[in-house]
Order: sequence, then structure tokens, then C-alpha cells
Amino acid sequence: MILLTVLFAVFWGYNNLSNMGSKGPAIPYTQFYEQLTQGKVEQVTLQGDRVKGRFKAGADGESGKVFTTILPTQEDQELLPELRRQKVEVEVVSADPNMLMQLVLQLLPIAIIIGIFVWMGRRTSRMLSQGGPFGGLVKGRSKRFNQETDLKVTFADVAGATGAKTDLQEVVSFLKEPERYQRLGGKIPRGVLLVGPPGTGKTLIARAVAGEAGVPFFSINGSEFIEMFVGVGAARVRELFEEAKKVAPAIVFIDEIDAVGRARGAGLGGGHDEREQTLNQMLSEMDGFSRNDLTIVIAATNRPDVLDPALLRPGRFDRRVVVDRPELRARAAILGVHTRTKPLASDVDLNLVAQNTPGFSGADLANLCNEAALMAARRGGNELTMDDFNQAFDKIILGNPSEAVLLPDEKRRVAIHESGHALVAHLSRGADAVHRVTIIPRGMALGVTQSSPMPDRHLMLRSELIARLRVMLGGYAAERVVLHEVSSGAANDLQKATDTAYRMVANYGMSDAVGPVYHDHKSDHPFLGQRMATESGTSDATVHLIEQEIRELISGAEREAEALIGENREAFDALVAALLEHETVERAELLELLGPGRSEPPLDEQPQAVH
Repeated sequence: MILLTVLFAVFWGYNNLSNMGSKGPAIPYTQFYEQLTQGKVEQVTLQGDRVKGRFKAGADGESGKVFTTILPTQEDQELLPELRRQKVEVEVVSADPNMLMQLVLQLLPIAIIIGIFVWMGRRTSRMLSQGGPFGGLVKGRSKRFNQETDLKVTFADVAGATGAKTDLQEVVSFLKEPERYQRLGGKIPRGVLLVGPPGTGKTLIARAVAGEAGVPFFSINGSEFIEMFVGVGAARVRELFEEAKKVAPAIVFIDEIDAVGRARGAGLGGGHDEREQTLNQMLSEMDGFSRNDLTIVIAATNRPDVLDPALLRPGRFDRRVVVDRPELRARAAILGVHTRTKPLASDVDLNLVAQNTPGFSGADLANLCNEAALMAARRGGNELTMDDFNQAFDKIILGNPSEAVLLPDEKRRVAIHESGHALVAHLSRGADAVHRVTIIPRGMALGVTQSSPMPDRHLMLRSELIARLRVMLGGYAAERVVLHEVSSGAANDLQKATDTAYRMVANYGMSDAVGPVYHDHKSDHPFLGQRMATESGTSDATVHLIEQEIRELISGAEREAEALIGENREAFDALVAALLEHETVERAELLELLGPGRSEPPLDEQPQAVH
């Protein structure tokens, strides 16, 4: 309102000055000249092209009436002689001051606008740094947790992650007994970077470190540093570390640090002055001239490859702790944690659930337990049964049951297809044990053969991969043997088999013809020879050889699958009949229908759901 009042006053004054401050009405020049020749004008003031005057008493109105007029463009040569003849009092005023005033008034609005922007910028900067109505842009983003009231999490509450907990035990020791290491010249680590897939418990482990050490814990997300105003993120970093230094030793936890710590100048996320200023301030706080407090920064990310090298160097993040997906024993322990408050039926075997959930993170397992509880509540039960866990697993992996209704011929074809997968897996050495077979449509799948891997495995042998190919081609082979015609339902199986065979030939050195050479490809589909040759630099002859080897591997697996189905046709037909009758066959019934399988236990822990 004040600014509007000032502008109104300026323009009002400009208009008055432009009119020479006159109070009289403006009249035409011809009328003025006519009154002058009649001797009715008493006094005039000449200023440039403007005339201000006063009439004589009794002349054209009241005595002393004033008027204004403007001279013609071309100067009237008869005006001054006529003024002398009529003995009119003439006053001449220079026009230069008015021209200067006009120039000033023309530039004044521009100066006022520039001044407004400067004033607003300084005002905003002062409010951001000192508080005020916008002080929340800087303050109040980080959350402080006190060990006595908030941090009740310790390493005992974190199931699995044994390696990560071992690495972080030393950090806890640093915080509890810093003098023990400082007396020998050791430096307390400035930062610990937790790296791992989403849902593996990085935030939980960081809170457990603070709970074990008994120190204040400050938590903030990396994206909370970024705002519209440049400089706000850097101010938040300063404010966060200042609060931590006041109560040091303390832990500062920055989740999703890749939101603010991306490499500068790499084109990732674009050029962003606010992000780079925030990162520079963080680098300074973690390893600056005044960095002598006992504040340890723990950061978490699932994208360490995009972080700035200056952030990862020793002196800032001295340690990198990998928090990977849990293995079999860890999964069983995590399931035990998430079912402590849930009533379990006697048939629930958490070890079996853990065995059937390879590749699940801690968050995935928590979601599985929650879905099982919802399944039990939906059916009105008082306990969680093994069937609830199975249905929850199917819902998470495959989705809810589909509304599609299969025709009788289609249902029989799906039963034959899934029976082919199950029989070949049951009779193949190195393949995963079949856990369940169903022909109930779920999501995009019309049927599923679910395997049950046993021990944790980190390496795959060639014979095991050949067994996988054989299982993948089992449904395709069954359709050819029984129905003598294949369908489009094997598309997903063929895609997975082609990808596996490609990696065996081009990446794993499992082909004598190609040899122990790694051939990379950048295409989404590995079986595009032209794109592979263009993008990876592989010669056309090598691409042709790789494709030939892939075809031989897949064709050989198909022939072996057809042979197994033909040799065990009676057991195969019994499984098809059971699926058509019950739609789902569990492992116990499978063993009765198919008889004894291969002698050695299943080996691989990778998830295997063949559609």
C-alpha cells in the first residue's frame, strides 16, 4: 500500500507540473487571441509553448479569471506586437527546468521498479537468515530424536545385516570412547555411506547406531535441502550442522543423499545452482577448516554411482557399508521380527516362507506379513495360516486373481503347459524343486509353476543353467508333444530362455565355439544381432556365431524336455488331470503324482516363477 501511495503521488505531481500548476481552464488559442485583440487580457506568462494568463475585470466573466492555452507549432509573429499594443503585462519563464523535470519524471518509474526488486531481494535474504514469516524455509526441516525417548532401536532389533552391523559397531565405539582412538593419533571417521537396494533397512540401521551409542540423532531427507530460492539449501546445511555441533557427539543422518549429492558437471539432473551450492556447503561442513567436533554423518543411497567424487573421498565419507538383500537365515529372522505380534497357526513354517522368498528385501518381507494378516482378517480367521502366506505371496508377485474366464480348450492347454514345466523341473538335476502348480489366472499370467529354492547360491554352473533352460522350455515342449501345436502362451518362456542362453554364450564363456570372451550389448533385447553389432563393435561373424550357439542351446534344451515328457507320459497325464480338477496342486500331492525326482537337493536361490 505504501508503494502504491508513493507512485500515485509521483504521477499526480507529474501531471500538475506538466500543467504548470495552473488552476484555470484551458482555452483554445484562437479564443485567447480574440480576447487579446479586444483588450480583455490583463497579464500573461510565457513558458515555452505554454501560455498562462488572467483576464481583466469584467472581461468574459469574473474579475481576475485565469486561463491556460498552448501556442501553435509555428511561432505566431504577431503575438508579441499585439501584447505591446494592448499594454499587457508579460512575464517570460525559461523552459529548461521543466524539461529537466520531465526527464527526471520519465526515468523515475524505472528507478522505482528496480528499487522494489532490490528491496525485496534484501528483505527476503534477511528473513531467510534471521527468521520471520519465511524463516521456516531454512529452519525446522531436520528432526531430532533423543536416545532416552525416541531412539529405542538397537542392533538387537535389526534382523539380518550381520556384515553391516559389524562395520558399524566400530562407529558406535568411536562415539562412546573417542579418546581411546585419539590418544594413538587416530581420527574419528567423518562419514559413513550406507549403500543398498530400497527397503533393505538402511534407515533402521542408522537409528540403531544412534541407539547403541546413546547420542542425539538428526534425520533429514536429501530432497528437503532443495528449494526455489538459491541459497536456502546451503543455509539449511549450516543450520543442521550447527544444531548437531551444539550437542556433539551426535549423528546426522541424510537419507537419499543422491538428491543433493549428484556429480557436478556430469549432466545428471541438469545444471542446478541451488543443488551445487548446497553440495558445496555440505562438503565444507564435513571436511572444512573448523571441522573438529564429534559429529558423524551417516548417509543412505541406492545410487552410489551418481554421487560426486568429492563427496566420496576419504575425509568425508571414509567408509562405505553395503546393506544388501537378506539371505535365507536373515529372511527367517526378519520374518520372526515381523510376526512377533501376530498369532500364527501351527502349520506356519517361517523357514519355508523364507525359503520361498529369495530376493525379498526387509520391506518386502514386512509387506508379506502384513498382507497375510489382511488375508486372515478378510476370511474372518483368528490366526495366520500357511495358506494366508501363500495367497499373500501370490498377490505380491503375480497380482490378484484375474477376472478372465478360460475356455475349456484353453484351460486344458494351460494345464498341459504348466505340467510340462513341473515335470521337467522335477526330473532335472540342478533345477529348483517345484513348490506349487496352479492354473488360476493372476495378473498377466494364465498359470504359474512356482519353484522352491533351498540354499543360498551366488554362483551358477553351466549344468545348472542348462537345467534352467530345460525347465523354461518344458511348457513349450509339452504343447508340441501332446497337442502337436504351440501357442502364444510360451512367449515369456522363450524370452527368458533366450536371455539366459545369450548370457551363457556371450558373457559367461560357456560356449566352446565363442570362447571365453565377454560381448556386451546395449539393446533392451539381447537377440538383436544388428543392433548388437552396431552398438558394441562386435563383428557380424561373431554375432552370427553367438546367435547360432544360442539356437543350439535352446533347441537342445527343448529336445531334452520333450524326451522327459515322453518317457514319463503317465505321470504327466496324471498331473494334468489333477490340475483340471483342483486348479492348484501343492508339493505333497506333486510328489505323489510324479514319484521320485533327481537325487541331489535343489541348488539355486534365485526366484523362479515360470508362466
